[in-house]
Amino acid sequence: MQAITNTEQKSVRENKTLLSINGVSKVYPTPNGPYPVLEGVDLTVSEGEFVCLIGHSGCGKSTLLNMVAGFNQPTTGEVKLQDKLITKPGRDRMMVFQNYSLLPWKTAFENVYLAVKGAYPDKTKAEKVAIVEEHLAMVGLTEAANKKPAQLSGGMKQRVAIARALAIRPQILILDEPFGALDAITKEELQDELLKIWREHRLTVLMITHDIDEALYLADRLVMMTNGPAAKIGEILKIPFPRPRVRARILEDPAYYELRNYALDFLYHRFAHSEDPTEADTTSQPKVNSALKAAAIVGGLAAVAVVGFGLMQLIPKQPQTSTPTPQETPIGW
Repeated sequence: MQAITNTEQKSVRENKTLLSINGVSKVYPTPNGPYPVLEGVDLTVSEGEFVCLIGHSGCGKSTLLNMVAGFNQPTTGEVKLQDKLITKPGRDRMMVFQNYSLLPWKTAFENVYLAVKGAYPDKTKAEKVAIVEEHLAMVGLTEAANKKPAQLSGGMKQRVAIARALAIRPQILILDEPFGALDAITKEELQDELLKIWREHRLTVLMITHDIDEALYLADRLVMMTNGPAAKIGEILKIPFPRPRVRARILEDPAYYELRNYALDFLYHRFAHSEDPTEADTTSQPKVNSALKAAAIVGGLAAVAVVGFGLMQLIPKQPQTSTPTPQETPIGW
C-alpha cells in the first residue's frame, strides 16, 4: 500500500507545482459560535496532474474547491496558482458542477459561446464560433449543438458543461462530483471521455467524488479527508496504474482491490460517519438538549397514561380503553 501522509506529500511532485494550498482553515460564524469546517489543509498539485478528493458529506470538500475557484476565501492560510494568490474567480480556473448550471433558454452552442465571448472579447466572431464548434466536437455534441438543455439527456448536459469549461483553456479544471447524478453506463462513458481529453490536452484536474472506483480509475492521487468539523487531509494514496488506463485490465489487477479496501477502511472504519449525537461537537449541544427535553416529555406522558389506565380499572362497569404503544422505527445510515 502506497499511502502518503499530509507531511510527506511534497515528495510526490513530479512536475512543476501549479496549485498550492498552504495551512488553509475555514471557520463560519453560527448562532452557537464559530464552526470550523476545515483546519490546517496543505496540498500541492502539479501541472498535468489528476487529483481526486474523497470523504464523507460535511468534510469540507466543496468548500476547499470553492476556495480554489475563488468563490470563497480561507479564514487562515492561502491558496495560490503559480505563486499568485487566489482572491476571486478567473479564467485560469473553471468549475464544472453536478447540476450542469446551463442557461435553459439557450442552446448547447449558445451556452458555450457565451463563455467564449466573455473569455475572448478581442477575437472575431468567426474565431469564437470555431472554438465553440471544436469543443462541442471534442465531447461528441456536434449533432446536438442547436438543442436546448430540456432536449438533452443528463449526460449530454454534462458534456456541454465540460465543453464550456474547456473552451476558455483554463490552467486547472475543477470538477465538483460531475458524474454523481448520472446512471452507471453514462458515467463510465464520460469518465473515458474525460480521460481522453485530459490525456490529449494535459489538463490539470482537481475533482470531488464519492465513488472510490471512479477515483481509482481516473486519478494520479486520491486525497482522503477526515470527518468534519475541523476536517483535514487524513491520507493521500498514490494510484500506481499506468496510463493510458484500460478499465477491464485495472479490475483484474490485485493492487486495485488492495487500494479499494484500504480506502474503504479509511472511510468506513477509521473515519466512519457517525449519527450519534453524543459524538457531535459542542456547537450541536442545543440539539442534544432539545432531544433530551423531548424524551423527558414523552416519558412523562407515558407515565401519566399508565396511571390513568390504572385508575380506569378501579371504576366499575366502564369500558376499558388503552392507547397502543407506538412502534419505534430504527434509524440508521
